[in-house]
Formats: sequence, C-alpha cells, structure tokens
Amino acid sequence: MVEGGAAPRTIRVPDAAAMVALLGRADANLRAIEEVSAGADIHVRGDVITVRGEDAAAAGAAALIAELLAMAERGGAIGEDDVRRVAAMLEEAAGRDAGPSPSQVLTESILSARGRTVRAKTLGQKRYVDMIDSHTITFGIGPAGTGKTYLAMAKAVQALQAKRVRRIVLTRPAVEAGERLGFLPGTLGEKIDPYLRPLHDALADMMSPDHIPRLMDSGTIEVAPLAYMRGRTLNDAFIVLDEAQNTTPDQMKMFLTRLGFGAKMVVTGDITQTDLPAGQYSGLRRVRDILEGLDGIGFSELTSRDVVRHRLVAAIIDAWGAWDSGERRRRA
Repeated sequence: MVEGGAAPRTIRVPDAAAMVALLGRADANLRAIEEVSAGADIHVRGDVITVRGEDAAAAGAAALIAELLAMAERGGAIGEDDVRRVAAMLEEAAGRDAGPSPSQVLTESILSARGRTVRAKTLGQKRYVDMIDSHTITFGIGPAGTGKTYLAMAKAVQALQAKRVRRIVLTRPAVEAGERLGFLPGTLGEKIDPYLRPLHDALADMMSPDHIPRLMDSGTIEVAPLAYMRGRTLNDAFIVLDEAQNTTPDQMKMFLTRLGFGAKMVVTGDITQTDLPAGQYSGLRRVRDILEGLDGIGFSELTSRDVVRHRLVAAIIDAWGAWDSGERRRRA
C-alpha cells in the first residue's frame, strides 16, 4: 500500500516473502528498479520502502513497486526482466484508457504444461492473445522475438485441450526450396523437416513428447508445408500459418480460403524479413489493404516493445529500422 500523495512516499510490504520476491536474489531486482527509476531515490528498511525524488519520478517508482508486489501476491515469480517489462508497460499505458494492469498481464496463464506456464509478457502480447480469442482470423505482425508464433501455438493447444477444436494444423511456406522439394535428398519427411522444425520445437515445449507422435499419427496435430493446404477445407481446426511474409498474394488467398466451419486461424509474420525472390510481392503486406475492416478479422501489430528475447534483440530491431528509414530517405 502506498501512503502519502507527495514525495517522500512509503510503501509497506505485507510480509517477508513478498519482500524477498520484490528485492530478488542478492537485491538484483532492487538494482533493476533503481536502474529504470531514474530520478527516484529508493531505500528499504524493515518492511517499509521509502521513495524520494521529484513527484513524477517518485510516483513512477512507487507505481512500479506496487505492481511488482501485486505480482508477488498473485504468486508470480519476479526477475530483473520482469522489472523492466512492468516499467515499460506502465510507461506505455500512461495517458491511455484503463486496461489490464501489468501484474494482471504477467500472471494470467494461457497454458500450463511440462512444468512451465505460457503467459503474455507485454501489453502488446496481451492485446494479441485477446484478439485471437475474439476474432476468427488474426494476423500477428511484428519483428523476431515478439512471441507471435509461440503464443499462437499456445492458444491452439489451449483450444484443443478445451475441446473447442478437434485438431491443430501448423504450416509455413518452404520458400527456400520454392515448395518444390523433389531435388532435396532424403524422404519427404527429411526434405521438409528443416522448414517445419521451429513449429515442432515450439509444440514440444507445450505438450508431452510422448503424446505428440500419437496425436500426429491420428491427424489431431498436423505440421505441413503451405503447399499441402491447397484444395482442402479445414473444419473444427485451429490453424496457424507461420512466416507468412514469405507467401505470395495468391498463396495467402489460397490459405485463407481453407477456413471451414468451427475453425480459427492465426497468421504470423515479419514484413521486414521477406525471403521471396526479388520483385515478388509479399501476401502478408497486401492482405491488410484487402481485408482490414472485415468483421471477424483482426490485425495485431507487435513492436520492439514486445520483444521477450535478450534485450539486445529489441535494440537491434530499432537500430535496423532507423537505418532502413534513413536509407529510404537518401534514395528518395
């Protein structure tokens, strides 16, 4: 509970366990709080945390600590990355209409499996998974590391376990082989496996490895190249198209028209990393111009704020985007 409306502000921590969770091992979380709370002076004594500084800085630090304590009360583990994510969420949410608090976002489970829990870790990811729930077709567009595919697959497994669908279909274009795989060595499975391996790996994170072969043999889970979707109607299925920036407009239309009754689709991709031949337009780029605004179809934009890999990944994405923008201006 935060006491007082002006600096200094005091926050009374309810119990020792909450204080331990807040401060982190060897006070690592406290150092992260101080790092992201520039202009605020934070002192811990007993069960009381005192925050001094300019009103805005002190208020921001107090709000951050309050959210982290709320996470601890909800049973969420707190690490240095969580401190930075909560701080980023509070900054992003400033001045916006009320929405879910960072502590709600970071402790709301999508799927629990194999000793781990899959959750949204940013406000953008939370909006993305909510859009999947509320729309028949969702496009998740954003850079590497934003959890587009991983969260989509978690929602697919969740839907299968809840019996909202009868099967999961996971697909991606094998663009490097032009989807003509005959010249590659090995059996058909060996030819396509390198292109589908990321989907298998994510699936193995969410389901028992013993169950996956049985589910694939029975057709409950299917992982296949995009070319194998042609001519099919997918009823009662949760369908995920990954790396959709590598589809042509015709392939994108083909895929979307596979939608059957009782089905849900999620299309993910990064329009800045297209591997199509020079001069070939990406279906993911074009589809927004064609379909945006149609009832039941949603577009979720994820950004470097939503990157949940190493912190340098977000910095690389921002630096690359700035360079690309400058290069385009120089060429104009």
